[in-house]
Amino acid sequence: MSQITKEMTIGEILNANPNVAPILLEAGMHCLGCPSAQGESLEEAAMVHGMDIEDLMAKIAAL
Repeated sequence: MSQITKEMTIGEILNANPNVAPILLEAGMHCLGCPSAQGESLEEAAMVHGMDIEDLMAKIAAL
């Protein structure tokens, strides 16, 4: 499995590891298939949703 970084788009992350989807949904990112998910990085999405990117990355790393 490839390493997930905060610079990757949500689409890239889901392609690399679909098991991340429940973490993103639980965090409030409900539009995983929308155009924004294909164009913005996880870090950008976290900022838009008011999330701490380091906390989100820790949850993803714990998979």
